[in-house]
Amino acid sequence: MEAIVVKDNNVILDDKYPKPKPGKGEVLIEVALAGICSTDLEIVKGYMGFSGVLGHEFVGHVVKGAQQWIGKRVVGSINNVCSKCDMCLSGLSNHCRNRTVLGIAGHDGVFAKYVILPVHNLYEVPDILTNEQAVFVEPVAAVLQITQQIRIEPHDKVAVIGDGRLGLLAAQVLAAAGTASNIMLVGKHEEKLSFCEKRGLQCRHLDDMVLKPQWDIVVDCTGSTSGFETAVKLLRPRGTLVLKSTFMADAPIDLSLLVINEITLVGSRCGPFQEAINEIAAERVVVNGLITAQYKLADGIEALAKAKAPNQIKVTLAP
Repeated sequence: MEAIVVKDNNVILDDKYPKPKPGKGEVLIEVALAGICSTDLEIVKGYMGFSGVLGHEFVGHVVKGAQQWIGKRVVGSINNVCSKCDMCLSGLSNHCRNRTVLGIAGHDGVFAKYVILPVHNLYEVPDILTNEQAVFVEPVAAVLQITQQIRIEPHDKVAVIGDGRLGLLAAQVLAAAGTASNIMLVGKHEEKLSFCEKRGLQCRHLDDMVLKPQWDIVVDCTGSTSGFETAVKLLRPRGTLVLKSTFMADAPIDLSLLVINEITLVGSRCGPFQEAINEIAAERVVVNGLITAQYKLADGIEALAKAKAPNQIKVTLAP
C-alpha cells in the first residue's frame, strides 16, 4: 500500500509498504481523510526519533476485526496502552508506561491507506458529521484537555498565542468554557485572525499587542521559542502558562521570569474524544472552513511542505 514514511531522518512516499494486519483486540481501518499537524512537521525534523508511517489525525471505516465495528465510521485516540501499569490503573492511561503512540512513537500512523488500532481506542462518528469535520476530533480533544487540567473562571483574562490550526480551535474551546469577552487570540496573520473574528471572538495582531504582565492565563499554541517568550511576558505574577504545542526549541530559552513571577507551568497533551465529537456536532466548536488544502496521499510529500506555509491552516490527505 502507499504510505508516507519517516525513515533514517527522511520522509518518503513508499508505494509498497506492507498492509498492516490486526491482532487480537485490534481492527483494520481504511483511512478516509487524515490531517497534518505541527507534531507531524516536528517529527519530520527529528522529534521523538520516530521511524514508520507518519500521522495521527484521521477518520475512516473499519474493514476487518471485531464484528460489531465492521463498516462503522470511526476516529481513534492515539495512545495504545497496556491497561496494567500503575499509570493505567490510576486512571492516567494516556501516560501508560508501556504505551505506543499512533504515528509518533512505536506505532505506524494514518498517512496510509490502512491503519490498525485497538478496539478500545475507537469512537464512532455520528452521521451528522462530515469527514472534513471528523478529522478535527483529535485536535479538538487535545484542546479540551486544557479545561480538564485548569479551572477557568468567568473573570479570568485568557490569551491564546498563535493563530495556527491549534490556536484557532483553542480560542473557541476556551471561549465556550469561560467568558468569550475575556478571551483574546494573538497572531500574525490577518486571514487567520479574521476566522475567529467572524465567530465573535476577540483577536489582535501581535504587532499591536502590548506585552505587559496582565493576563491570568496564557495558552501557547505557537510551537516556537519566540511564542513561548511572548507568552511569559504577558502573564501576571502567579498566572498560569499552558504549553499546548509540541516543539523542539531552536534557541536557548530564558526561564527566569517563570521563577521571578512564580508562574504555574502546565503541559497539556491528549484529551477527551467523545466530548470533542459532541462539541463539533453541536457547533460549539466550528471547524468548517479550516481545511485550506487537500492532497492525494500520493502527493503527501508536497502536502507536508504546503502545511508549513504561513497562509495554511489545515492541510489534509485523502488516501
